[in-house]
Amino acid sequence: MNMLSELVDQNTKLAVVGLGYVGLPLAIAFDRKVKVVGFDVNSEKINKYKLGIDPTNEVGEEKIKKATIYFTSEEKDLKECKFHIVSVPTPIKDDNTPDLSPVISASEIIGRNLTKGSIVVYESTVYPGVTEDICVPILEEKSGLKCGVDFKIGYSPERINPGDKVKRLEKIVKVVSGMDDETLNDVANVYELVIEAGVYRAKSIKVAEAAKAIENAQRDINIAFMNELSIIFNKMNIDTKAVIDAASTKFNFIKLNPGLVGGHCIAVDPYYLIYSAKKAGIESQVISAGRRINDSMAKFVVENTVKSLIKADKRIKGSKVAVLGMTFKEDCPDTRNSKVIDIISELKEYDIDVIVTDPYADKEEVKKYYNLALVDLKEIKNVDAIIIAVSHSEYRNLEVKDLIKLYEKEQVLDEVAVDINNEEKKLVLIDVKGIIDKDECLKNNINYWSL
Repeated sequence: MNMLSELVDQNTKLAVVGLGYVGLPLAIAFDRKVKVVGFDVNSEKINKYKLGIDPTNEVGEEKIKKATIYFTSEEKDLKECKFHIVSVPTPIKDDNTPDLSPVISASEIIGRNLTKGSIVVYESTVYPGVTEDICVPILEEKSGLKCGVDFKIGYSPERINPGDKVKRLEKIVKVVSGMDDETLNDVANVYELVIEAGVYRAKSIKVAEAAKAIENAQRDINIAFMNELSIIFNKMNIDTKAVIDAASTKFNFIKLNPGLVGGHCIAVDPYYLIYSAKKAGIESQVISAGRRINDSMAKFVVENTVKSLIKADKRIKGSKVAVLGMTFKEDCPDTRNSKVIDIISELKEYDIDVIVTDPYADKEEVKKYYNLALVDLKEIKNVDAIIIAVSHSEYRNLEVKDLIKLYEKEQVLDEVAVDINNEEKKLVLIDVKGIIDKDECLKNNINYWSL
């Protein structure tokens, strides 16, 4: 009996190890077809799932409550499974080299509970060779089993786009790979249970690993190009957005916008490729340059914030700046590796008083990991400048009159009471993603700047 039949006939179970933004949607998807064990070492997270709470905002609490997934933080429960999917994060260290500790830990946990006839598939982003050269020896050591004889391995890189309600897991083609043809077929057949867009069978595990690494590196480089253009055009006093809009009328122009590049994928994965290249004796040129540019954008934003405050005759030390948005991308609660924290840190270097708000970020999590106390948008008053750092839908729907109220001292103002022509107000708006109408801002006496 093949793996697909064993799962569908419920003779065995499928395990998802790591239940974050990638693992949870996977577990929910497979739960509709087979018996699923959802494992995570974070017992607090597991308890939330058991209560039907979705801290990731990726699948929704209704789906979690309806799911029959066996959520657990007890690794012994993995012994009941023969198809293991590893979806733990793969961050970078302070020196921008790969931090494989989560994937190593997951391999150790699975290895201690691995049974004969099992397949272990890694989804975590890694550089080519990690699955076979690092993970397999750990699985063998901890299990006492032999890869290729007692168990098989595969790799299927995650392609989830956090916060995207259209391009969901099921709608994105899944790259799959296996250590041999039989494993490849098993892995492909299992994923085809839930991937409506179909699967692409990579020629080898290393090919699949490399494909994932270049997907995000390519996007990182493209955004870096736009960010460099923004730096150039700002110096030349040319509207970057207007330039991009004009250029995008050509059929083959790739339209991207400048901005902060954070998160656990685009801002991280290129470093895995750079590291892999260095191991092969190659010094990356283009990829490294892209990373340098994108990592410098927070500093660039703050420099122009300070310049805008000076133009508005505002003092720098002790000025009050509201930062709207804390997550790494719009309409998503994930604050991991958010570059907004770099903006906040840079502002504080100038002794600027920073107030931060975000409708999606978890207040307790932000306090715990960044030592920042988030406030509600309605609490913001009497600020010298506003930085819209993340283009959340709530901010995209803001009108200029709504923003003006954030600068006012009064707690409640009606529209008539706002004197938008008062030169003494000297309002400053830093619109990182260019979501507010520039012309409307200028009409209303707002010093406007965007990338």
